[in-house]
Amino acid sequence: MLQKFDERNRDLIVSVGGRLAHRDRAAVSPFDSAVQGGDAVWEGLRLTSGRIFALGEHLARLRRSAHALAFDYVPPDAEITEEIRRTLAANGMRDGVHIRLTLTRGVKVTSGMDPRLNTAGPTLIVLAEFKDPVYDMSGIRLITASVRRPAPDCLDPKIHHSNLLPSILAKIEANVAGADDAVMLDHRGFIAETNATHIFMVCAGALLTPTTAACPEGITRATVLALAAGAGIPAETGDYTLPQLYNADEAFVTGTMGGLAPVIAVDGRTIAAGTPGPVTKQLTELYANLTATTGTVVA
Repeated sequence: MLQKFDERNRDLIVSVGGRLAHRDRAAVSPFDSAVQGGDAVWEGLRLTSGRIFALGEHLARLRRSAHALAFDYVPPDAEITEEIRRTLAANGMRDGVHIRLTLTRGVKVTSGMDPRLNTAGPTLIVLAEFKDPVYDMSGIRLITASVRRPAPDCLDPKIHHSNLLPSILAKIEANVAGADDAVMLDHRGFIAETNATHIFMVCAGALLTPTTAACPEGITRATVLALAAGAGIPAETGDYTLPQLYNADEAFVTGTMGGLAPVIAVDGRTIAAGTPGPVTKQLTELYANLTATTGTVVA
């Protein structure tokens, strides 16, 4: 899986610190905390028919993450939402858009890790792109990465931070193996998530997904669990191993950038018939209907 450049994005207008600029001229200071040490938090949003699904939940997670990192200030939700609106309007966007929202600690007076060096901030970056779901809806193939998700006492995944090197290293392994993405295990050897998405499997009619002990509290993940409950599909969270995934009746991954995508093979093992299963199809349809008809109107 390799994303392609979309010509509609050639002249994107990006917002950095409240300033709108062409993608080629938008600038982040070399003294910004995101550049200095990945000291930032982020959210992925999707715009469908002028609405952003679960915007309130995303902004709440952004705020929790910034507070956990002891940011001095976080802009009010209304201010962030207005900057999103400005960016979308500048690009004439209303549908089929993915928004990468980043909030850095801000700009430092001199290079260094110490947050006391920050003299301005935070820096809000709104990057909106025309981007359809990035996964092949006929199914994706995964391998298991050697890179592990850290334990909460190392770097708690409840902080939705911008230090994504473990995910990048896992993605490199997937690329080398010719797979779409990589399964990442936690420090105990249980499945955590992939390098970019949460994992679900269907076993004996029940929907199973790992706990969030070693992965973020996904908003798409929570939505899928709620949809399953509404559809009468039993669901459980727990600790699951790779053999359980290999032998699942169905498997799929979830995320804002890709929605729901079926998994048809893991580590060379075909999942069931190697095609999207009925529960996956049902939940995919329910999710598509929900995101197309609900959300905060911004465009």
